[in-house]
Amino acid sequence: MRIEQAIRQSLADLIPEDLGVDLISAGTVKEIVESDTAVRLVVRLGYPCQSRLPALRAAIEGKVAPLLEGRELDLNLAVHITPHRAQHDMPSMLQVANVIAVASGKGGVGKSTTAVNLALALHAEGARVGLLDADIFGPSQPVMLGLPKGTRPEVRDGNTFIPVPAHGLQTMSMGYLITEQTPVVWRGPKASGALTQMMQQTAWHDLDYLIVDLPPGTGDIQLTLAQKIPVAGAVVVTTPQDIALLDAIKGVEMFRKVDVGVLGVVENMAVHICSNCGHEEHIFGQGGAERMSREYDAPVLGSLPLSLRIREQADGGTPTVVAEPDSAEARIYRDTARRMAARLSLTRAGRRPFPKVMTQH
Repeated sequence: MRIEQAIRQSLADLIPEDLGVDLISAGTVKEIVESDTAVRLVVRLGYPCQSRLPALRAAIEGKVAPLLEGRELDLNLAVHITPHRAQHDMPSMLQVANVIAVASGKGGVGKSTTAVNLALALHAEGARVGLLDADIFGPSQPVMLGLPKGTRPEVRDGNTFIPVPAHGLQTMSMGYLITEQTPVVWRGPKASGALTQMMQQTAWHDLDYLIVDLPPGTGDIQLTLAQKIPVAGAVVVTTPQDIALLDAIKGVEMFRKVDVGVLGVVENMAVHICSNCGHEEHIFGQGGAERMSREYDAPVLGSLPLSLRIREQADGGTPTVVAEPDSAEARIYRDTARRMAARLSLTRAGRRPFPKVMTQH
């Protein structure tokens, strides 16, 4: 018992950067068992962080080793992602543990590029991830995912879509169901119905996260999502411009009014770095997201540069995280995705749905 207490005190000083709180406060230490020859330590992280596990293992071993009194350390360190509370305590979807909405108050802030790179970053960190393009009127994810024109989802039993695989993601989009020459001119209720249908009639398979790329604004589709789909958390994408920040604040307020937790803000196009001389210039302003973060308790999860390369890679069908996984920009996306998922892991556990019962006659 003395060793267990010492280990707990020691790990209470270990704060992973992504998590922002110590391992004990986060509830990640599940078991400490002493025997005559060894100490078994079980640590379960609630967010994908495959690239960080070796360093975290070394840090835990460094903290615990001096306390073992000659015993060996049997460290079981792993990731276990579970459902988290959705609005109004709705149960999670049957095959989707956590739905995360990516939103923006206005268009043109790089929301869809951010959404696809966050989804790919979570996958790169070891999670099972889906991406739903909920921009009914202007779906862009099929292009960003590099899927050929005319890609259609397989339909099972006449009413269930099979997700289209792309870069390791399970994906669905209105872009798979219409052509470029067929603009969607529906009124709000029909567009909202299309979102519900794509969400609920797609055969998602065993997902840790479903990233939903929402259309810009705070209209019918956003409200439908909040009313009918269990959303574990939301991320708001903005640029440093004052007008963009004002619209981002509206997005944060909307999610709070419908009881969806805001995991944080992603600041896009924060700084331009000259490709010739390296000079940094804050074209759209500076510090706005930080001020918004302090006022609304919505941390800045990541800050992306204004980069021609990010835009070209997304338009070319190989987003930055897969096009240049070792680039500085890809590292920012992965850092941002881990912080987002880590913040979600600290929220309350969610309710699982009752499985469907099949009867035979």
